Amino acid sequence: MEKVMRFFKIRERNTDIKTELLAGVTTFLAMAYILPVNSNMLSDAGMPVAGVFFATVMASMIAAMVMGFIANYPVALAPGMGINAFFTYTVVITYGFSWEAALAAVFISGVLFLILSVSGLRRLIINAIPQELKYAVGAGIGFFITFIGLKNAGIVTSDPVTFVTLGDLGHPAVLLAIFGLLLVVVLAVRGNKFALIIAIVTTAIVGLVLGRLGVENMPAFNDQQEGLLAGAGETFFAFVRGFGELLSSPQALFVIFTFLFVDFFDTAGTLIAVGGRAGLLNEDGELIDGNKALLADSIGTVAGSMFGTSTVTSYIESSTGIEQGGRTGLTTITVGVLFLLSLLIYPLISVVTGIYDPITDKVYSPVTAMALIMVGTLMVSQLKNINFDDKPVLISAFLTIVFMIFSFSIAEGIAVGFIFYPLAMLAAKRHKEVNPIMFGLMAFFILYFVLIVLVG
Repeated sequence: MEKVMRFFKIRERNTDIKTELLAGVTTFLAMAYILPVNSNMLSDAGMPVAGVFFATVMASMIAAMVMGFIANYPVALAPGMGINAFFTYTVVITYGFSWEAALAAVFISGVLFLILSVSGLRRLIINAIPQELKYAVGAGIGFFITFIGLKNAGIVTSDPVTFVTLGDLGHPAVLLAIFGLLLVVVLAVRGNKFALIIAIVTTAIVGLVLGRLGVENMPAFNDQQEGLLAGAGETFFAFVRGFGELLSSPQALFVIFTFLFVDFFDTAGTLIAVGGRAGLLNEDGELIDGNKALLADSIGTVAGSMFGTSTVTSYIESSTGIEQGGRTGLTTITVGVLFLLSLLIYPLISVVTGIYDPITDKVYSPVTAMALIMVGTLMVSQLKNINFDDKPVLISAFLTIVFMIFSFSIAEGIAVGFIFYPLAMLAAKRHKEVNPIMFGLMAFFILYFVLIVLVG
């Protein structure tokens, strides 16, 4: 026990083992929703639910172990929300890549992030991109996954005239999703730390009960779903098969850059946000052993791509454990162990997967939709940090967000924002305020759109 105390610097950080373990349980419960949500979302890309579930567990566990043992941070990690939507709905569904090729892009981005994490390039790139643009990307992703949540719930649907419209609000699955949304909103407003996981479990139970009572299009337990190991075998090292397809496409660099960009700044922002509360910032406001913390993220992403899931990132939900008193890596180790034990609950995952209604020919995901909507809501709060009185900032931030939504692509929203920010600053004769790297990125994204036009 004394060795554990010394290794994790328990006394130096004014905590104790009991507090650290409790903080780990708290953090896990706050982010456990990622298990059904990520499995469900990546299954839309054609991936086996079992394989994604196993990969989500393993990537989260490995990243937690690295964060705990090497960085000694109380910050847990898992496949990131938003970037998993980019994986499914942009890379696979919109661009037409196979999920194996998408995993190959995640693998390459993880390796690049690993290189950046151990070099001085990280700080150089972070400082080059204006903070308001980073906030705009985060808020845009929030709108994007909220839209996906509303679509998956059936609350909004496609329309040949108006493109989108309200769905059938009287459909049983839609009503169940609305119940889940109302529940999570009430819990969140009341400050419940576990609002998401409570809402998911409660909505699933209500759906199962209603299904037993004869209500159609309700969640059901399916004991015929694929086995965990069989599913894991389908996704394990599947990224290797995708390299040829990925690298033969002109969109490959763009996809890899987007994976890298979102992961890079999501992690940095989360670590800084929770670092102050956990006492992990030095007098200059910089992260203590920050490079070690970023190693956990990059190693988790590489491992996740090998097992079969999208990019791993640090979770803001770690703040719940920090508020509980977590100050060391022992908190994160506890989260990792709990993720590993969660393999035992895989037989229940069929309850939260999509429900196909042959009459409407639609798939509804009423149990997990509210999680996407609520997480998106929280991400949109980043708008308050943008200076809308600055016209170049306003224009580039606005276009970043609306192009993410209306092009249904996180990547193209980022591209548009990175083109218009330098252009707007040039027009305002403020080009000296723009880092030269931004002009390089602008040229890169213009070239990308030119290639799209030429290739068709």
